[in-house]
Amino acid sequence: MVSVGTVVWLSSELMFFAGLFAMYFTLRSTTGGLWAEETAKLEVPFALVNTLVLVSSSFTCQMGVFAAENLQPRRIGSRLQFTRWGMTEWFLLTFILGAIFVAGQSTEYATLTSEHITLSSNAYGSAFYITTGFHGLHVIGGLIAFLLIIGRAYAAKKFGHFEATSAIVTSYYWHFVDVVWIGLFLVIYILK
Repeated sequence: MVSVGTVVWLSSELMFFAGLFAMYFTLRSTTGGLWAEETAKLEVPFALVNTLVLVSSSFTCQMGVFAAENLQPRRIGSRLQFTRWGMTEWFLLTFILGAIFVAGQSTEYATLTSEHITLSSNAYGSAFYITTGFHGLHVIGGLIAFLLIIGRAYAAKKFGHFEATSAIVTSYYWHFVDVVWIGLFLVIYILK
């Protein structure tokens, strides 16, 4: 039931982001040359590296899911034996990668603000910050979920199917957030 509920909830999130994409394309189509002028200020290589960090976090998250499905909450070897890591180690690495992504977004915001692209500067600034900002809030929500799942794994006397299911549905959310970012990256940074 938890998996089905999560998928239904993510469907509503998909509609929310579809609305954000619609807003972005509508503003872009009505503002003419503003988009070309403002997108020239974006640091595409920096954004690409930040995107690769987030995408790699989906792989580490999935490794944590595999460990959770095997009911292995913690590593059973040394710290350097990645193949023997448990769910908590993989989810902690996912958390770190997600936090690096958020820090990268914050750095980009500071750079764009110094170039006078703000939420209230023009239609481009509004569209950029609203779409990427809401995505960033979703990433932060995922980071909090990872901390809760890791904490639950340490608090559980016996790591069972209940804990594993929580880890799995958290991964659904994280993969969703990553896929949305790939779409945003392509639309904002590549499709100029």
